[in-house]
Amino acid sequence: MPPDAPLGTSASPSNPGTAAPSAVHPRHEQMFPTLTLAEIERLRRFGEVRRYADGDYLYKAGQPAPNAFIVIAGCVGITQRDGLGHVTPVVEQGPGQFLGEVGQLSNQPALVDGRAEGDVEALLISPERLRTLLVAEAVLGERIMRALILRRVGLIDSGHSGAVLVGPQNSSGMVRLRNFLSRNGQPHHVLDPAEDPEAGQLLQRCTVKPDDLPLVICPNGTVLRNPTEAELARAVGMVGGRAGKEIYDVAVVGAGPAGLSTAVYAASEGLSVVVLDQRAFGGQAGASARIENYFGFPTGITGQALTGRAYLQAQKFGAEMLIPAEVRTLDCSGRDGHFALDLTDGERVRARSIVIASGARYRRPGIERLSDFEGKGVWYWASPIEARMVAGEEVILVGGGNSAGQAAVFLSDHASKIRMMVRGPDLAASMSRYLIDRIAATANIELMTQTEIVELHGDAELERVSWRRRDSGEAATAAIRNVFLFAGADPATGWLDGCGVAVDKHGFVITGAGQAHESGRPVGLLESSVPGVFAVGDVRSGSVKRVGGAIGEGAQVVATLHGFLTDPLKQTVAPGA
Repeated sequence: MPPDAPLGTSASPSNPGTAAPSAVHPRHEQMFPTLTLAEIERLRRFGEVRRYADGDYLYKAGQPAPNAFIVIAGCVGITQRDGLGHVTPVVEQGPGQFLGEVGQLSNQPALVDGRAEGDVEALLISPERLRTLLVAEAVLGERIMRALILRRVGLIDSGHSGAVLVGPQNSSGMVRLRNFLSRNGQPHHVLDPAEDPEAGQLLQRCTVKPDDLPLVICPNGTVLRNPTEAELARAVGMVGGRAGKEIYDVAVVGAGPAGLSTAVYAASEGLSVVVLDQRAFGGQAGASARIENYFGFPTGITGQALTGRAYLQAQKFGAEMLIPAEVRTLDCSGRDGHFALDLTDGERVRARSIVIASGARYRRPGIERLSDFEGKGVWYWASPIEARMVAGEEVILVGGGNSAGQAAVFLSDHASKIRMMVRGPDLAASMSRYLIDRIAATANIELMTQTEIVELHGDAELERVSWRRRDSGEAATAAIRNVFLFAGADPATGWLDGCGVAVDKHGFVITGAGQAHESGRPVGLLESSVPGVFAVGDVRSGSVKRVGGAIGEGAQVVATLHGFLTDPLKQTVAPGA
C-alpha cells in the first residue's frame, strides 16, 4: 500500500465531505471524491437504494459492514472509534460521495462509524457488486479504488482506530502481535502502561497477570489476553470467506509475490481463486525495507507496498484471501473428485487445481538455545518496529542474500553499529552488486566474513553473543541484545508429505519435464509430479529466488492452469498418489 499522511481529525459541518482547513489531508480530493449526478446514475445498476433516519448507523466499528454506500441525499458523519471507546471525527460525507474502505472488498468488519445526520438516501453496493463495478467502470473504478486504499492507509497512520494493544512496548508478545497486524494492513495502536496513565488504570481494572500481556481490546469490545495470531485474527474479523462451502478452480497456498501474482492473473481471467497463508500477505518480500532492482520502480519500493498492492488487486478481481490459515496436508486421493487442503483448524478447502507458492523460510542455524531467544532478541525480519527497538544499539545481522543486505541498510539508519556476519569469503555469490556497494559505503556496517555465531547468552532475554572466525578460530563475545537472522532458506513443504508431490534432496518441489504423468498428457513447465498440482516461486526447485522471477512464474502458471482445467482428457486428481 502506498505510504500517506494521517486522516484529518475534524470535519466542517458547513461543507460536507471536507475536513476543517487546518486538518485537510494533502490528498483529500482523492480520498473523498464527489461523483456527479450522471456518474451516480451510471452506478445505480450495481446497488439498491436504502433510506436511513436521523441517527441511524449505516455501520459501526467492529461490526459486520458487508456493503459500500454512495450517498444520494443527506449527510453521513464518519468517526473513528477504538476499543476503549475513544471517538475521533474524520469527515462528513454528502451527496455524490461514497462510504467505505478496502475492507469492503472482503466482507471485513467496519473500522469506522457511519451515522446518518438527518434523513439519508444511499445506494447500497455489496462486495461482489463493488468488485464488478471496479472492473466494469474503468475510470470511476480507478477513482474509487484509489480512495479505498488511501482511506485504509489514513486509518493505519491516524492511530485512532482498530484494536488497542496494552502492554510493554518492546515485549516479545507486543512485537509479535504488532508485526502480525502491520504485515496484514490492520489499523491498531499501542498503549504502554509505563508511559500512559490510562493504560495503567486499565490493567488495574482488568486484574491482569504478567502472562496476560499484551492485552488486546478490539473495536467490538472483545478483550483478549496475550492471544495467538489466529485468535486475534478471528476477533478483529480478518478470518472469513466461504472456504469449505464450494469448489474453487484454483487454491493457492502462499501469499508471497508468486502466490499473489497467480491470484491476480487467474482471477482476472475468470477463474475462482482462494489464497491461503498462515501468517500474512507478502512472504519474505513483504518484510523487505526497500526493493530497488524491481522493474518499473527506479526509486525503489518497500516489499509491504509492492505486495500490498497485489493483495488488493487480487481481491478486486474476486480472489478470496484466507489469512491466517495454515495448511496441514494436501489430499490428492480424489475421494471427492477434487484436491483437498486440510487446515490446522479442522476446515477443508477443495479445489480443481493447486498452486504451491508456500516459499521458503529463513534457516534456523544450529545454535544452542536459539529457540529460547526467538522473539526475545532473535528476529527473522527487520520492520520499523524492530528498528525502533534497536535505536542507538549495536546489533548482529547474519546472512548474505539480498534480503539480508536490504535489512542491513535499513537498520543502519537506526542502530549505532551493525556487525554483518557471513560464513563465506564475500557477498558476491549471493547479493546484488548495488547492495554490496551500498553496504561497503555505509560507515556503521562492518562486514565480517567467514564468521559465525557460536553461543547466545542471557536469562529471560538475549544479553550477549559469542562468535568465531572459521578460518583463524579467533573468538569474541560482546554485549549485544539483538540478532537478525537472514541465513539461507528451507522450503516450506512439510505439508506435502505423503501426497505424491516429488521434491528434490533439499525439499524443493520438482517441476517440468523431469516428471511423468500416467495420463500421457504433456507435463507443464511449472507442473509437479501430480497432475493438477503446480509450483511457483522460491518453493520450486531451480527457481531464481528473486521477487521478479516469482511474479513472472505466478503469471506464467495461469496459462498452464487453463490448459489443465479445460482439457477433457485430464485426470482431475491422481488417485492413490
